[in-house]
Amino acid sequence: MAGNSQRRGRRMTSKAGAPKGSGGKNRDSLAGRGRTLPADERPWHKGYSGTEKLPQRTAWKQEKERRAAAEEGRAPKIGTPGSKDTTWGRGGGRGTPAAKPARGKQPAGRGGPRVAPGRKSNPAKDTPELLVGRNPVLEALRAQVPATALYTAQGIDVDDRMKEIVRTSADRGIAIMEVSRAELDRMTGGVLHQGVGLQVPPFAYQPFEDLVAAAVEQSAPLLVALDGVTDPRNLGAVIRSAAAFGAQGVFVPERRAAGITATAWRTSAGAAARVPVAQVTNLTRALKACQDAGFLVVGLDADGESDLYALEAAVGPLVVVVGSEGRGLSRLVGQTCDLTVSIPMISEVESLNASVAAAVTLAEVARRRAAEL
Repeated sequence: MAGNSQRRGRRMTSKAGAPKGSGGKNRDSLAGRGRTLPADERPWHKGYSGTEKLPQRTAWKQEKERRAAAEEGRAPKIGTPGSKDTTWGRGGGRGTPAAKPARGKQPAGRGGPRVAPGRKSNPAKDTPELLVGRNPVLEALRAQVPATALYTAQGIDVDDRMKEIVRTSADRGIAIMEVSRAELDRMTGGVLHQGVGLQVPPFAYQPFEDLVAAAVEQSAPLLVALDGVTDPRNLGAVIRSAAAFGAQGVFVPERRAAGITATAWRTSAGAAARVPVAQVTNLTRALKACQDAGFLVVGLDADGESDLYALEAAVGPLVVVVGSEGRGLSRLVGQTCDLTVSIPMISEVESLNASVAAAVTLAEVARRRAAEL
């Protein structure tokens, strides 16, 4: 009968299995990242009680909590700024480390805010980027790149670039917020920011078809393609060289390659605001489309068929393909190229850095084209 606990084959254990864990496999991913700072040491938290100047947004959070606590008749859950030493080497409070600092922390006697080392998040692709550095920020503003906020660190040296940055931001109606260095350090993940950051929407890539069409209309079409370059600093350096030597655009694969991030922006010194960049699903198909449009596709290869300095075709429509940092050109891309060239070198160095090789090649192309004028 139903509910008879004496029936044969009845279940004696729970249907739910044993709880599963990582077995410690995730432990290595946290190695070297340092401890998580408590709330009263985080300049961006409402519980902050540090000695650094209170950031504007933190003050707003604390005031909001005070109002909410007053309405509910309770004590506010906020910190007491100035009650906890959160700097290294300033006085003998809790902020002064032991004689031998822990790994990832600042040594004794060195001032500055305490920032949790390695606590840098990976933002989603559709989230705003923070451009840092005075030249990249200034170039982005000059190029009318859409921006939502300008962050400046308190107490920085104001030079002509900073004056123009602030003036241009104010003229465009961009919100200007002065924050502490600790807050800007946190926002940039420890990247050298020179006391300024510009929040911009995700980078707007140019459609590949438009990139090719615009280049064809020029008197000397020149494009640069990157085959699996994964370092955003190399990407930024290549874009900077492309701008310097007259290339009309750069295109990169969507997958397994670097995209335009804040690091690439900074390395390009703002050139990413002037040189169109496109992402393509399949680099081989994109190169074939360039060939159909009349371009000669030339790949850089240490074992190239020809010498760069003998490249007479450099004066015509050209696509320069730069390989990845380690393996160079992939097999399919190398087979698609009309020609592979090598850069002559006197010493026995095996190869050049990807961005350096691109710069040398683009400089030679520009020299040949100038001689034809």
